Amino acid sequence: MANRQIRRLLIANRGEIAIRIARTARDRGISCVGVYSDADSTSLHLDSMDVAVALGGETAAESYLRIDAIVEAAVANGCDAVHPGYGFLAENAEAARAVEAVGLMWVGPTAEQIELLGDKVAAKRAAEEAGVPTTPIIEVATDGSTPADVSMPALVKAAAGGGGRGMRIVREGDDLAAAIESASREAAAAFGDATVFIEPYIEQGRHIEVQIVGDGEGEVLHFGERDCSVQRRNQKVIEEAPAISLPDEVRAALHDGATRLARHVNYRGAGTVEFLVGNDGRITFLEVNTRLQVEHPVTEAVTGIDLVGLQFDVASGIGLGMTQEAISLCGHAIELRLVAEDPSSGWMPSTGVITAFDVPGNVRVDSGIRPGSVVTTNYDSLLAKIIVTGADRQTALAIAADAMRRADIGGVRTNVDSLVAILTDDVFVEGGVDTGYLDRQPHVLQGVRPETADIDAHLVAVVLDRVAANRSADQRWGFAPSGWRNLSTRGQRITMVESGGDAPVEYEVEYRSLGGDTWEFLLGLWPKADDDGALNPDDRPRSVVRRYGDAIEIDGRRTSPTVSRLGEAWRVSGWSGRTEWHELPRFAEYDADLAGSGPVAPLPGTVIDVRVSDGDLVEVDQVLMVIEAMKMEHQITTPSAATVTAVRFSVGDRVGMGDLLVELEIGGQDS
Repeated sequence: MANRQIRRLLIANRGEIAIRIARTARDRGISCVGVYSDADSTSLHLDSMDVAVALGGETAAESYLRIDAIVEAAVANGCDAVHPGYGFLAENAEAARAVEAVGLMWVGPTAEQIELLGDKVAAKRAAEEAGVPTTPIIEVATDGSTPADVSMPALVKAAAGGGGRGMRIVREGDDLAAAIESASREAAAAFGDATVFIEPYIEQGRHIEVQIVGDGEGEVLHFGERDCSVQRRNQKVIEEAPAISLPDEVRAALHDGATRLARHVNYRGAGTVEFLVGNDGRITFLEVNTRLQVEHPVTEAVTGIDLVGLQFDVASGIGLGMTQEAISLCGHAIELRLVAEDPSSGWMPSTGVITAFDVPGNVRVDSGIRPGSVVTTNYDSLLAKIIVTGADRQTALAIAADAMRRADIGGVRTNVDSLVAILTDDVFVEGGVDTGYLDRQPHVLQGVRPETADIDAHLVAVVLDRVAANRSADQRWGFAPSGWRNLSTRGQRITMVESGGDAPVEYEVEYRSLGGDTWEFLLGLWPKADDDGALNPDDRPRSVVRRYGDAIEIDGRRTSPTVSRLGEAWRVSGWSGRTEWHELPRFAEYDADLAGSGPVAPLPGTVIDVRVSDGDLVEVDQVLMVIEAMKMEHQITTPSAATVTAVRFSVGDRVGMGDLLVELEIGGQDS
């Protein structure tokens, strides 16, 4: 292959991966051209570009998936090459052909390789031809008809794409038809291809993948394996390199199978060959991702090799420039996917404006957000990747857990507390968990919260921050101590609500200044009057609080929580975790207008299926409607047996968070 220099690169992506690619490009003196949708007009990735081109539109289909607009932007801005990143057009053969048709370099596999390996059915056949161990599959007819005699459990899987979309686990034969329909619809929306197939579902297997890079001329190198077994909804949550507790012969077989398949197709560029490894060591080929993976940084961390740079070398004809023997692994790396989803609520996506984003510690943070960024339902929920490297796995786990405890993230719900719980869970720490780990350890989804003493410290820190803000804002009486009176009286009373956990918790606080930076705090329920009107004894413990700069000392125990305030809400983070607070109004306000009875939209999205009509009788947990948001389907179910009195939305309608979707008559009455 003749060498061609990349001087200017169009990055056909958004978010953290666009920034990641631009970083290596800049290191090599390559000018970067970015693209953006209307929804991304203020996105962080644009700051990494020399030039950015508006694609228009809000959704992916209206912007980042427009091949014509991408190619036009590359040509108009004098680019030599296009890097698709991951997702969007990364595994689109038509995009690769269109880029090369105008004389530009496509930083990725050939269009033919994308078509062959991107089709999981064809990839299975290629794996069999190359002698790679795999399982038989059942192809689903284009009319979506249900195949007969399918052994359970089974996995319905999209033939195109990846990322866990278009996949359904089926355990009962009666559920197969609905799973095929749902997976096919999701695959069509995500990848533009509704084709699905069926394969045996292997319980308790480890998801192990091998990073490979080929030069397109017969040479293929592997860069070790990654363990991606911690998953939810077939989407990865934590990835590690190397995989621990893996027999040497299994590890060698994985590496051999991956490179053998890649050589069989004369692979060009970076790719990942994915396998499932059973508890008995049996290896089953899953698929090939013909792109750079989200989790590529853990491989970079243990090999010291810039995989994006290697992609540039292969695309420009320089080649691999190394041998297999030159690649060695050092230490252990872990990647944590921080997503705008709430694990304790069934991984419900969260949208909103990022009000704070800070991950401290000796960690690598690949992110496409900053304070002020808007998280919408137009794209997936990934906020950032936190990559941690240690001399060994135990050290890496400790660093990762500490960084997540101290992270300050505001504006949306995330899985940060769940990540801490996983990283400190004995089963995970022992190593070698399989893909069923989260199902068997559901307690980690609730997250790790600070202990009582640390919650008290956070509460005191918030109260003192509130006092200081009130004193500073008071132009007339700000000079006076907080709560000052002519005569001695009780301390000031407020009620704070901590909402960082599963359910809000109220904390009653009484405090008074003892002079300077010393205070007396009483935490607990205020004394109440008995039936005779006499005030019950005040049994609350009294604590002496001293403030030393950012440090809070309570009865001789000092900590340094970090307090952030936005409006009337506070976030506190520290070594033990994080809390969220707001002050309860002194006088309750009641709204006489009650909402109608029925399920509401948990987040903005588009209605893609309505399964009931007015007058229908429905059972508990029956699916009423399906909403698509953040590239995932969300089933709306009924909480109890009821009668449908009104279906308020139709297929194709957009719904907002909190919209009443279906009115129900429960217990014989409309409420």
